[in-house]
Parts: sequence; C-alpha cells; structure tokens
Amino acid sequence: MWFAALIGIFAWFIAIRPSHQRPWKREVAMLPKIEIAGDRARITGARDFTYRSRDDFDVRYQERQIDLSHLTGVDLFISYWDDKLMAHTFLSFLFDDATPVCVSIEARPENSERFEALPSLFKRFELIYVVGEERDIVRVRTNHRNEQVYRYPIRISVEAARRLFMVYSQKINQLAEQPEFYHLLQNSCTANIVRNANAAGQKTPVFEGRFILNGLVDEYLYEAGLVETNIPFEDLRARARITDFAKSADAETFSRAIRSDTSSN
Repeated sequence: MWFAALIGIFAWFIAIRPSHQRPWKREVAMLPKIEIAGDRARITGARDFTYRSRDDFDVRYQERQIDLSHLTGVDLFISYWDDKLMAHTFLSFLFDDATPVCVSIEARPENSERFEALPSLFKRFELIYVVGEERDIVRVRTNHRNEQVYRYPIRISVEAARRLFMVYSQKINQLAEQPEFYHLLQNSCTANIVRNANAAGQKTPVFEGRFILNGLVDEYLYEAGLVETNIPFEDLRARARITDFAKSADAETFSRAIRSDTSSN
C-alpha cells in the first residue's frame, strides 16, 4: 500500500504541467517576444514600469526596434537581497545608439504568491525572461527592494555578444510558445545564463559550485578572465557596486548614471 501510494504521488507530480494561463502578478503578466529580420530586432512586451514603491507602480510595456549592428557588449548584474552566498543575476545588452536591453530570468509568481526557494524545486513557479529597461529592472531592486546591486562589464567580443543575443531571442520566443517550470538549481537565473552562454560558444565548467551559490559568481568571472583582472578582485568588486549611483539617478539618465566612475565606491 505504501509503495502504491508512493507511485501514485510520483505519477501525480510527473503529470503536473507548466502553463501560461494563470492569474499572474502584474510585473510578470506579459511574455516578451523578439522578431529578427537581418540586423533588425523588434522587441514586443518590453517592460518600462514607473515605481512609487515595491508594489505600487504604473504598468507600461513598449515595443522597441534595435539594430544588432550597433550591439557592442554585455554587462552582468548581481543583486543581493540578504545572504552574500545567494543572489539574482541578469544581463544587459549594450548598444552604441540606444539604451541597453536588460534581460532578467525569473520565477513567474501568481497574484497570491511570493518567490520562495524551497517550493521552487517542486514545480511551484513557471519561468519568465523579463525584457525591459534598466530604469525598471535594475532600479526597482536598488531603490525599492533595498538590494545591493553590482555591475560587471563582461570581456566578450562584439561577435560573441551578438551570438548571445540571438540565443536569448530564440529562448524568449520558445518560452512564449512552450511554458517551463522555474527550478532553483536546474532552471534558474544563473543556470540559464550559463546554458545560454554555452549555446553561444562560451565554454564553462561542467560543474562549478559558484553557479549554484551564485552570490560568488563574480569570483568565478574574475578567475576565468571574463571581467577586468588588472586590479585586485576586492577593488574591482568595490568599483562594481552601483547601488548609490542608481538611487541618485533620474529615470532618463539612469543607464548612463550607473556606468559612472565607481572607483571611489
């Protein structure tokens, strides 16, 4: 009887399927899409919310047209909410003629939910790639969630950055068609960043503990030579902290302000 019950529970768990049809929180209600034609990319569902507090904001989605020939690089952000061992990681794609395109891979909670780590291991949340403006995706963390955010320019060729954007675009469109569950270890922010980087040609270790304890991922990037290495790591990390710059920046100049000289930070 116990064995039959165990088999029944296992079969029930396997049968649970992800869905796009749920009462989503407003900040994750829309799935983005990216259409690419030659060097031109059209982004729909790009988030650009205006926040008064963490949960009080004006919803605004926009359409963006970008030219991939103007894509120049990639920045990695690490956002700490408490423990320095765990964090949220996300990317921005940089352009020389437009504001960055920020992509944050997140759990997709429903109206009655808040993200919790343990339930995320058991098909509790779906996955979403949030695409939008840094003045939304970064600023809500620094200014309203009281997180400490660090920005690291990644050493990557222009060609590799464009390949990575194409991989992200493909994944974003695939996810819009076929939902997936978020999983803290296998299908999280950092796990997807690593997976997408591999798909774009960046070789990473088969197992690296700092991809799980991702608050330490900047140490890995430093050791791998993927960020600036001509200064000591602790100096680099101090310079990477953008929280104070973000808090004092206005919306229109936000992306430029968080890229100010942070050597005194």
